[in-house]
Amino acid sequence: MSRSAPRHSAKRDILATLPLFEGCSTKELRHIESLVDEVDVRPGHRLTVQGETGREAFVLVSGEAEVVVDGRAVTRLGSGAVVGEMSLLERPAPRTATVTATTAATVLVLDPRSFSALLDAHPSVARQVEATRAERLRSAEASTAA
Repeated sequence: MSRSAPRHSAKRDILATLPLFEGCSTKELRHIESLVDEVDVRPGHRLTVQGETGREAFVLVSGEAEVVVDGRAVTRLGSGAVVGEMSLLERPAPRTATVTATTAATVLVLDPRSFSALLDAHPSVARQVEATRAERLRSAEASTAA
């Protein structure tokens, strides 16, 4: 009995291009692919709302989003950006920003259980998430000091 090669996956190809998952093996990408849902959103769709309890994390595959904290636009995000992970890392925790799609966008959605499984199974992804979080904290401190 012969085993067929794993079938090609467009979602896996997309995952491989994202900075969060760079360096992951094909096997790891297949596992990550099984954990995420791919969703298309319209301009104006809010991924997160500041103050609300977070229920999922997002990876922006395509499109752009704006980050607003306390009513002030602080940055724009593009492909590869991770959104909403802080409230899952510190759950239950309120969202620290409102993130709104400014263009049509495609996002990968991770629920809390899938997010935890991802970080537990793939230490390189966990390190990248922590690096992203640290950079956000540095940026926030710099903006409040200015």
